[in-house]
Amino acid sequence: MVKFIAAFFLCLSVTASNAAPSLHLSVQDINGDAFSLSEYSGSVVYVDFWASWCGPCRKSFPWMNAMHQKYANQGLKIIAINLDTETKLAQQFLTQIQADFTIAYDPDMHVATEFEILGMPSSYLFNRKGELVAKHVGFYREEQAKYEAEIQRWLESVDD
Repeated sequence: MVKFIAAFFLCLSVTASNAAPSLHLSVQDINGDAFSLSEYSGSVVYVDFWASWCGPCRKSFPWMNAMHQKYANQGLKIIAINLDTETKLAQQFLTQIQADFTIAYDPDMHVATEFEILGMPSSYLFNRKGELVAKHVGFYREEQAKYEAEIQRWLESVDD
């Protein structure tokens, strides 16, 4: 019984110590060269995980293009991280649906594992200090105004 209780509290402490996802992780560009998400420090960063087979991702890309176009000059950076094991599949997707924002790749899902994504697409919003301030699983058209309001809030915040 004592071993069970010790194991139980060990599991609790490991769970409690898990940090929020961080921008201090590296992803790949189309050529396979690594770059760090921390390069976007000082900006409001919207990180979106997607895959070519994801239906809701097809709906989120036009919205992300609109957000990029509307708020990039105010400091919004959008990084869409593809999780396909073959970048060829992502490239086919991108020939059908344009992306005006940064596309990155995580074919081994190292970054996705750190973020503990639960579904596709999964998005994470970081303030200018690199702190996680919002996250969403899925993309719902009826929630677009809410997503945009979150972005606006952090773009306008001087004390984030």
